[in-house]
Amino acid sequence: MLNNSLSNFIRIKKFAAFAALSLVLGTEAFAQSTPPAIPPADWGPVSINLEEIAYPYPVHFLHRNLYGQDVRIAYMDAAPTGPANGRTVVLLHGASYYGWYWEPTMKALTEAGYRAIAIDRLGWGKSSKPIIPYDVNLHASNVNAIIEHLGIEQIVIAGHSLGGRLASNFAHIYPEKVTQLIMVNPIALNDSDRGRPWSEPSGGAAEPDLQAHYESNLRLEQNRIVNWKPEYMEHVRIRYGQALSSEFHRLNLIRAMNSGLTTQPIDAYWPKIDTPTLLIGGAQDGPNYPETARRAVDLLPNGELIMLPDAAHNPHVEIPDQLNREILRFLDGNS
Repeated sequence: MLNNSLSNFIRIKKFAAFAALSLVLGTEAFAQSTPPAIPPADWGPVSINLEEIAYPYPVHFLHRNLYGQDVRIAYMDAAPTGPANGRTVVLLHGASYYGWYWEPTMKALTEAGYRAIAIDRLGWGKSSKPIIPYDVNLHASNVNAIIEHLGIEQIVIAGHSLGGRLASNFAHIYPEKVTQLIMVNPIALNDSDRGRPWSEPSGGAAEPDLQAHYESNLRLEQNRIVNWKPEYMEHVRIRYGQALSSEFHRLNLIRAMNSGLTTQPIDAYWPKIDTPTLLIGGAQDGPNYPETARRAVDLLPNGELIMLPDAAHNPHVEIPDQLNREILRFLDGNS
């Protein structure tokens, strides 16, 4: 009891110090330089299906029956706003995210005449959260089901982080349907000779430590950015709010069930991807990321590597204009 009281006292003192400093410096100026030490008091629960979160483009759902369960897969489908070129780019998000963070890239693509589709992977975002076996083939099948539902024969497949690895799997499984492959800071590029033992998926602790959850997610987001901006706190707010949801343990279990998605060594299948491929990333994504990326892209018969010096893991969020210029250059040069 004494330890809990002391902990609560420390947290109250931290909050009081933050509030006092905000009054002196101005809330906006302080927020730009340093995120708060504790979660803001007005942060409430967020559903695991993100019902409260507005997406930048209309959200559609593809209904499927998988392992006897009716599920729906959410996606945004944005039509060209510039002269249409008849081409479609499908965007896959990372493991900590959802389709809406592709908004700047979707806008750049549609202005350039592309149709842009951003998918919330099954188990993420606004898509269903079924307890079923997850693997790369299932996720690729869901992407394929969406483009077939929409009557699209060929696509550019693009992905960030885990989405980048899954985009390469899609290009390997459905080579006839992919004209170009784009991977933005794909993960697990150096695991080619490492085995991983099985562990039983878990929903986590019965009562999560909310302060620790906030701090770990704040560190995660800060580590993915070179120059911090207050708007990046929205990702932290969503994850913290989901920890307040009654279904948080279901979400944790699904994340754990997806933990093996990157165990397939890239040495085994990247040399078989003949599709023109762009591996592009923020150069400050870890101390050896540029070297790891160079080794990885050499496995691709038609691979190109671009390193952006002023960004870390999330260049589509941090420096979207630079990233989008390179993506459009690559697409125009490989049309």
